[in-house]
Amino acid sequence: MAHTIVIFGASGDLTSRKLIPALYLMFKKDRLPEGSRIVGVSRSHFEHEEWRDSLCATTEKFAGKSFDAETWNRFSENVFYQAGDIKESDDFKKLGQFLSSIETEAHTGRVYYLSTMPQLYEEAIKQLGAAGLVDDSEGFRRVIIEKPFGTDLKTAQKLNRSIHTVFREDQIYRIDHYLGKETVQNIFALRFANSIFEPIWNRNFVDNIQITVAEEVVIGRRAGYYDTSGILRDMFQNHILQLMMITAMEPPARYDAALVRDEKVKVLHSVRRMSGGDFAMNTVRGQYKGYLQEEGVPEHSQTETFAALKLYCDNWRWKGVPFYLRSGKGMSCRTTQIVIQFKNVPHILFGEKTRSPLGNRLVIQVQPAEGIQLHFETKVPDSEMKTRTSTLDFSFRQAPGGTSMPDAYQRLLLDSLTGDASLFARSDEVELAWGIIDPIIEAWKSPAAPDLFPYEPGLWGPAEAGEWMHRQKREWFDVCPVLS
Repeated sequence: MAHTIVIFGASGDLTSRKLIPALYLMFKKDRLPEGSRIVGVSRSHFEHEEWRDSLCATTEKFAGKSFDAETWNRFSENVFYQAGDIKESDDFKKLGQFLSSIETEAHTGRVYYLSTMPQLYEEAIKQLGAAGLVDDSEGFRRVIIEKPFGTDLKTAQKLNRSIHTVFREDQIYRIDHYLGKETVQNIFALRFANSIFEPIWNRNFVDNIQITVAEEVVIGRRAGYYDTSGILRDMFQNHILQLMMITAMEPPARYDAALVRDEKVKVLHSVRRMSGGDFAMNTVRGQYKGYLQEEGVPEHSQTETFAALKLYCDNWRWKGVPFYLRSGKGMSCRTTQIVIQFKNVPHILFGEKTRSPLGNRLVIQVQPAEGIQLHFETKVPDSEMKTRTSTLDFSFRQAPGGTSMPDAYQRLLLDSLTGDASLFARSDEVELAWGIIDPIIEAWKSPAAPDLFPYEPGLWGPAEAGEWMHRQKREWFDVCPVLS
């Protein structure tokens, strides 16, 4: 079956920086279905060749050494442009006519990619339905929706209801680019393809799990968006909870989209909701010094740029094991990592002179130093019985046959074309995630909100976050990855 990818918001940054380079690299690797067409739609007016030339320059920039002019010329033969305004129904009729003119096969599948402002999602979907562009009698019709999917539970539910009047749930692909990262997908293989990990992946052996998404950069010119969002909406509701679900889920009967997402949703159902004093005891919030001086930030803004949460999954596997979730701007380094902190040994054999080890750790580096490290105790050579922490370090980049890590959008775009929704969020998943985060946001806006702690950029957040962990007799894994 032939395929057409229709990108709304085609003149935007995401299209030129991520989507077109990803599609070009898929084409170069012979992974884009033969005869696939790409149609850009936005209000700007371009001729086909004019848009292709513009994309050639940006793709060469973002694809880097992988760019090849001859390959691009063959790829761009099937790249087209159609001017259109999402608010104009006539433009959708014209789009339908244009698609019919280039889709000469009897059956052609289509993926509509909404790379627009989130405020336009509902209108775009309504217009697609009204123009008859969702009829899948002659080929599949799917829609990819970028995050943010709503700004709270109420808006997410409204958006879901609106979309479901036009598309079936199996046609909807809510994208979170974190799930397209090779190292996130590798968590499935790490857990379910190895007999050495799964037997100890539970409350009997694990003391706590830490998920950190840290960014060196500060807000800069994003204050207009960020000050109304904050770190919980920006990072926790989507990226971090997705990482938590994959880490905590039960093994599905087989690797099937419906079964994988069923198990992920069960994790969210098991998360213990906070109430009363939980918001003060189980959360820490901070704001980097200098945030109030960023352009566009209100003088007395209480928007957090750092957050740490302690969540519990009340199920048989994880009962009593805290999940520490942390994210911040202006941090010590850029890193996304999952730390499985195993319990200490029940008895130290080697006497008082030997320090008590911190326990074994499994560290999954999601980015940028993609890999896995196992921390364990070994004897210090040429000494009495003293131990030290040693590390087994696996790097994807240095592995035999290792290649540069593909951009997440390559995998996700390919999955949308082949109909594999395993790495996309389902409607109930999105709503359950908002149901966890919304009460925390509301508590932080209330008169009883916990203190907003300042911190210097370049650190691991406010010192109070470390003190909070120490009171629980635990510590953060504050180690910047070494890039090879």
